[in-house]
Amino acid sequence: MRRLPLAPLLPLQLALLLAAVAPEAPVSAPRSLVWGPGLRAGVVLPVRYFYLQAVNSEGQNLTRSPPGQTLFKVVIKSLSPKELVRIHVPKPLDRNDGTFLMRYRMYETVSEGLKIEVLYGDEHVAQSPYILKGPVYHEYCECPEEDPQTWQKTLSCPAKEPQIAKDFASFPSINLQQMLNEVPERFGDERGAIVHYTILSNLIYRRSLGKYTDFKMFSDEILLSLARKVLLPDLEFYVNLGDWPLEHRKVNETPGPLPIISWCGSLDSRDVILPTYDITHSTLEAMRGVTNDLLSIQGNTGPSWINKTEKAFFRGRDSREERLQLVQLSKDNPQLLDAGITGYFFFQEKEKELGKAKLIGFFDFFKYKYQVNVDGTVAAYRYPYLMLGDSLVLKQDSPYYEHFYMALKPWKHYVPIKRNLSDLLEKVEWAKENDEEAKKIAKEGQLTARDLLQPHRLYCYYYRVLQDFCMAWKQESEFTKRDRAARVIQKAWKSFLAELLDAAAGINVRFRLGGFWKSTENVMVGDKKESEFHFSKLKRKQDIEKKRKIKKIEWMRQMYYTGTLEAKSTNHETLGLIHTATKGLIRAFEDGGIDSVMEWEVDEVLNWTNTLNFDEKKATENKQAQRTRFSRLLHRLLRTCSSLSLHDP
Repeated sequence: MRRLPLAPLLPLQLALLLAAVAPEAPVSAPRSLVWGPGLRAGVVLPVRYFYLQAVNSEGQNLTRSPPGQTLFKVVIKSLSPKELVRIHVPKPLDRNDGTFLMRYRMYETVSEGLKIEVLYGDEHVAQSPYILKGPVYHEYCECPEEDPQTWQKTLSCPAKEPQIAKDFASFPSINLQQMLNEVPERFGDERGAIVHYTILSNLIYRRSLGKYTDFKMFSDEILLSLARKVLLPDLEFYVNLGDWPLEHRKVNETPGPLPIISWCGSLDSRDVILPTYDITHSTLEAMRGVTNDLLSIQGNTGPSWINKTEKAFFRGRDSREERLQLVQLSKDNPQLLDAGITGYFFFQEKEKELGKAKLIGFFDFFKYKYQVNVDGTVAAYRYPYLMLGDSLVLKQDSPYYEHFYMALKPWKHYVPIKRNLSDLLEKVEWAKENDEEAKKIAKEGQLTARDLLQPHRLYCYYYRVLQDFCMAWKQESEFTKRDRAARVIQKAWKSFLAELLDAAAGINVRFRLGGFWKSTENVMVGDKKESEFHFSKLKRKQDIEKKRKIKKIEWMRQMYYTGTLEAKSTNHETLGLIHTATKGLIRAFEDGGIDSVMEWEVDEVLNWTNTLNFDEKKATENKQAQRTRFSRLLHRLLRTCSSLSLHDP
C-alpha cells in the first residue's frame, strides 16, 4: 500500500497542537462553580465528595484543565476549636475537562459542624466557605436516620430506578414461606453460594447455605454500612454470592420464580440485581484499602484524547474463549489492537501458543483511545471503570448485565461489537476514520457513567431494592413479620449462635463487623469476579483456615470438658446463654464435623469466654522462655538507657 507523504500532514498536526495548548482566559474564583453531596451534612458516606467547575473571567466554563499545577485546594476544619477531628483531604482530582473532584474521609464525628474552604490560590471559590451544621457523622457512626424518606430526600435519590422496576415485575407479590422453604432446597446444596439474611429492628442476621460463601464479607459490609445510615425495613432475603444468576423459572410457570438477589443478571434469568460487590467494596475502601474506585478513576484517565494511542486495548484473564480470539486478532493486526491474557486458568493449554502478557496498571489502560470490553464468566466487572475513563468503549454484545446497563445505549454511550468479535476490527477502523464522532460517544458515555455511578447513588439503589422487596411481601401485619423473622433466627438457624448474637444486643457483633473487627478472611478483590472462584480459587486458603479452626475447637473442647471454661460476664442470664452457646457449638462439631461450624462462629464464642486461642495456647506453654527473653531485653534496655524507669500502667 502506498504511503502518503508526511509534509502535507504537518500543518494540520501543528494546528491541532497549537489548539491543544492555546491559553484560555484566567480562572475566576468567584465565578467558578462548586456543588455536590459532600457539601451536605446529612449525606454520610465512607468518602464524601463534591465537584468544581472552573470558570474563566469571561464567565465561560473551562473545557480543559488550567495550565500548570492546579491551584485549587480544599481546607476542612471543625467549627468548634474544642473539637479535634481527623479528616483526610487529598489533592483535588483533575478530570481533564475543566472540572475537579474533591474528596475527604472523616475519622470522627463532629458535633458542632464543619467549615469547608474551597480556594484557588488564596482566593475563595464560589460561595466558599461552606458550613455543614452538625452533627456531621463519620462512616462508622451507628447513627441511622429514623425517617427513610428524609434520608432519601437528603441524598437526592431518584424517584424511579428502571432496572429495579423491571426486576420486581416478576414478583408482584412474594410468598415468604414459599421462599424460605424452596430456596434452601433448590440452591442450598454443599456446592452452593447462598446467604440468608434477616433484618430485624435494624440488626442484620445471616446464615450461610452451601460451602462457597466466602464472598459474604462483601454483602455484609455494604449492608452494615447502610444500616448505620438509615433504618432498614424488617425483611428476609437470599443473596447469591456466585458468578451466575440462579433463577431461570419463567413468570408464567408453576411454581413461579423465586426472588434471589444477585450481582449480575442475564436475559434468561429472573434474579433481582444489586450493584456488584466490586464497586461497593471499592466505595467502602476508597482512599484507604483500594487504588481503583469510582472516584479515583476520574482523575486518572491518562493523556488527552489527541495524545492517546490510536489502538484498541485489552488486558485480562482467560475467563471466556472470546478473549483468546481477541489475542489472536491482536497478533494478526498489531496496528489496530493490543490485547493480552495476564493469567491462564480455564485454557492453560493455550498459554504457550498465545503467550502471557505482563500486568499493567488500570490507569494505564487509558493511554489508548479504544477500550475493548469482553465478558468474563459473566459481565466484565471492569465495565463501570472503563466507562468512567475518557476512552471510547467497544462493548461486546452480551446476555449479562449489571444494575446500570439499562441506561446506556449503543452508538450513544459506547460502540457495540458482535459477540463473536467478527466486526471488532471494522469498528476500530470506523473509530479512527470518524475521530470526532468517536470522541463524542466516549464523552457522552463518560458523563452518563459519572452520574449513574456516584457512590451515594449506590446506597440509594440498595435501599430501594430492600424497600421494594419488603413491599412485595404478601400483606402481613408488622407483628406477624417480626414474629416470623424471630422464629427463623431462633429455630431454623443454628440456635446456639443466634441466641448468643441476640443476647449481645447486636452491638458488639456489629461493632466488630462494622469495621473495627478485622476478619481473618483476607480475600483479594481485584479481578476476582472474572474467575470461577467457586471450586478452586479459594481451596488452599480454605485448607489453612480449616486447620486453624480445628485447633481452636479442640482447645475449646479441652477446656470445656475439664471444667476450666468460664464466661466473660457477671450477668446470670448471659452466663447461661454463653454456656448454652458453647455447648451447642461443641455438639454441632461432634455431630456434624468441622464443616458444620464456621470459623467466625467459633471466634464469636471465644470472644465471650476465657478460652485462649491457639496462639495464646502456644504462648502459655512457653512462659519460661518468654520470661527469659523479656529478662534479656530488659537488661539490654537498662544498659542502653541507664536512667530508664518503669511504671505500672
